[in-house]
Amino acid sequence: MQRLSSRRLHTGLAVASAAILVPCVAALGDVGAGAADAAAAVAAEGTWFKMDRLPLFVMLVVVGVAIIVAIELARSGRVVKIRRMAALDAVDEAIGRATEMGRPVLFIPGIMDMTEIQTVAGVTILGRVAKTAAEYDAKLEVPTSRSIVMSAARDVVQAAHFEAGRPETYDAGKINYITDEQFGYVAAVTGTMMRERPAACFYMGAFYAESLLFAENGNSIGAIQIAGTAEPSQLPFFVAACDYTLIGEEFFAASAYLSGEKVQLGSIQGQDFGKLIAMALIVVGVGLSTVAAIVPGEIGKFMTGFKDLIGG
Repeated sequence: MQRLSSRRLHTGLAVASAAILVPCVAALGDVGAGAADAAAAVAAEGTWFKMDRLPLFVMLVVVGVAIIVAIELARSGRVVKIRRMAALDAVDEAIGRATEMGRPVLFIPGIMDMTEIQTVAGVTILGRVAKTAAEYDAKLEVPTSRSIVMSAARDVVQAAHFEAGRPETYDAGKINYITDEQFGYVAAVTGTMMRERPAACFYMGAFYAESLLFAENGNSIGAIQIAGTAEPSQLPFFVAACDYTLIGEEFFAASAYLSGEKVQLGSIQGQDFGKLIAMALIVVGVGLSTVAAIVPGEIGKFMTGFKDLIGG
């Protein structure tokens, strides 16, 4: 009997709690506010698009169409020119100097794995460096901090030797995995630099605290140094200590510059078109803001409407 009473007590408490938690929806009408029937069905109305993001969507569509059109024009035979990059033009000079001095060429593809886009760009540039080194019969050394990067670098360098017509000079032993530990890798590479004194050093990839350590050691041994990275915090160190530096997007455009591949060239041209649109909107917005600040009134209202139009 006691168990039955206890069970009824728990049931009563549960019913009371549920009654307390029943929502009460307030409906606003012409007369005023009133309590709506709690049993009435309430449904949310969704929309397909978030309209405050419409300008961004339009911009993405325009840039996407521009990229596709530019790629198709490049495939059809239209000449696409990329601004001359002194850093990549100096590749032949640096490797030629190493060959004349009888000293090796050192290529460091960053410290991140192949999941990092900067590492992919660095390995792409490695192909060009390896081909030139094979043609000049220069010794190329590629220490890596990731095993997968080592495998990718070996494939790229081997293909470059075949392309240069000198497959017999390929030496997989010059492309090694050292360690995943950041400063253990730095210690090993800088030690190699001091012992073998390479005449040309390439730093292409994602770099962090080790960037200045590499660049300063290379500078101390008198090597020609060419660097490229998209890490803003490390660019000042490379600019200060290296002879040539690929800054930001130059680094990613380097593969198209070196290969001349139509799809990559067209993609870069389409992206440049999108940047021109963004620059034009910024200039117009700044101009209208200046005028609105000087001459308030209707111009200020027009400026507000323009900001809303472009999602400002």
